[in-house]
Amino acid sequence: MSHSPPAVDDEAAWRDWRGAWSLREDTTYLNHGSFGPPPNVVREARRAWIDRLDEQPMDFFVRTLEPAWFAAREQLATFVGSRPEHLVFVENATTGMNLVAANTPLAAGDEVLLTDHEYGAVNSIWRRACDRSGARLRIATLSLPFTSGEQVVDDIFRQVGPNTRLLVVSHITSATATILPVEAICRQARQRGLSVCVDGPHAVAQVPLAIDDLDCDYYTASCHKWLCAPFGSGFLFVHPRRQDDFAPQQLSWGRVESAEKTQWCDEFVWTGTRDPSAYLTVPAAIDFMEHAGLDVFRRRSHHLAAHARRRLMESLGAEPLVPDDAAWYGSMALLRLPDGDRAALQRALWTQYGIEVPIIDFAGRRYVRVSCHLYNTVADIDRLVVALSELLG
Repeated sequence: MSHSPPAVDDEAAWRDWRGAWSLREDTTYLNHGSFGPPPNVVREARRAWIDRLDEQPMDFFVRTLEPAWFAAREQLATFVGSRPEHLVFVENATTGMNLVAANTPLAAGDEVLLTDHEYGAVNSIWRRACDRSGARLRIATLSLPFTSGEQVVDDIFRQVGPNTRLLVVSHITSATATILPVEAICRQARQRGLSVCVDGPHAVAQVPLAIDDLDCDYYTASCHKWLCAPFGSGFLFVHPRRQDDFAPQQLSWGRVESAEKTQWCDEFVWTGTRDPSAYLTVPAAIDFMEHAGLDVFRRRSHHLAAHARRRLMESLGAEPLVPDDAAWYGSMALLRLPDGDRAALQRALWTQYGIEVPIIDFAGRRYVRVSCHLYNTVADIDRLVVALSELLG
């Protein structure tokens, strides 16, 4: 791979990047947004941590784990624009969201507000939290197609009432692959004294992050998506104004047993005897992406997403939800398809063509969501377009 990045449309040069991954030859993989396969250097780094753990567990847990955990967190904090003491490692964004729900006091009459573009698991988490406390879960409908950030903000805050205690909003939506104006949303929420939890698993690496500048109360994310860290690596940001009473759901030693708790995050270091290799490998993923060049990755993956959008519109008359602008979509493109059986179409794409891509039902309509990373090529997109054209007639 050249140290000088090729033009975004130089397909011959970009083909070399596939060699950085060990992807199955029978698969055209266009679903990095759901399950991002780690590149080979990240897999090797994790294997090295697992070997250190398995070969001398006492040395690893007692002497190695804490310094490595704190060093990994420091590099991650720098990457996402925060301070290390504001972050803890968690398994994934879902774990982080469950922690926020467990640490958010709700009472009968309180309201939690989500948008209708929120991830299904997040809906389930907050519905259970509201059901247990007697609070109410409200869903704000966002106007479609998207036309302006101001419209999104207006749609959300039109639904905010005097009993709204928390707003949960995606940085980049999962179902609809849309970059929401979280800076403006957080700013408006602070003006109203409203707490905000940003659900950000799709944002890490796909867009520049400066979490401290958002001034949100919580930010939860997975690192196994666009950052290409191992599965089982995620983080939770907790603003200092929310740290005093914030506690893990699973309490163990916190630190090596001779250490005393000095700050809120100590109890998250040791939550039980487990394999922490995914956390400790996050720096290897950051190094990989920074070596590739984050701007290079963003320009290239957006080029592929834009190509998918254009080809699907031309070939199938597919309809987008957002303007053709990098402010609205990055490495993913979502296009509406003719209505029909979602599961059957996704199954046919895999069994007949070896293509992995999500076919999504959203608001009673059928969509395809194309996710692109450095190992993808225009040929992958064109293969999908041909397959969909044949399957949809």
